[in-house]
Amino acid sequence: MDNRNEPIIVDQDFKLPVEKVWAAITDRDQMIQWFFADIPEFKAEKGFYTEFDVDSGERIFRHRWMILEATPPCKIVYHWSYKDMEGEGIVSFDLLKKDKGTLLRLTNTGLDSFPDDIPEFSRESCKGGWEYFIKGNLKNFLE
Repeated sequence: MDNRNEPIIVDQDFKLPVEKVWAAITDRDQMIQWFFADIPEFKAEKGFYTEFDVDSGERIFRHRWMILEATPPCKIVYHWSYKDMEGEGIVSFDLLKKDKGTLLRLTNTGLDSFPDDIPEFSRESCKGGWEYFIKGNLKNFLE
C-alpha cells in the first residue's frame, strides 16, 4: 500500500539560529540557491502567490504556490498545486529552537489528491524529493 494519505514529514537539525534558517527558506535570493532556481519572486506573507515551471525530465510541472500562513521566524505554510492537474497539497515548514540550533520540520499533506499514475506523485518520490531539498541541498547550503 502506498499510504499517500499519510503526511510526509522530514526533519533536519541545523547548528544555526532560527533566524538564519528562516532567511534561507523565505528569502528568494537564498531559495534559488538550494530550492528551485526558477522562482520569479517570493514574499513570506499570507496571500502571496507565484507560479513557475520545473522540468522533471519527463514533463514540465507548472508550480502554483500560495502562502496560507507566515509567522516569522517560526512557520510558513504553502498551498501547493500544479496548473492543468488535479490535486492540492499543503506544505508546512516549522522551525523549532533546539539546544544551540534549529529543528526544521517539513510536513507535506494532500499527496493522495494528486494523480496516482504520475511517478513524481508517488509517496516514495515525494519523500525522496523533500529529503533531497531539506537534508541535502538546504543542509549543504547552510553548513
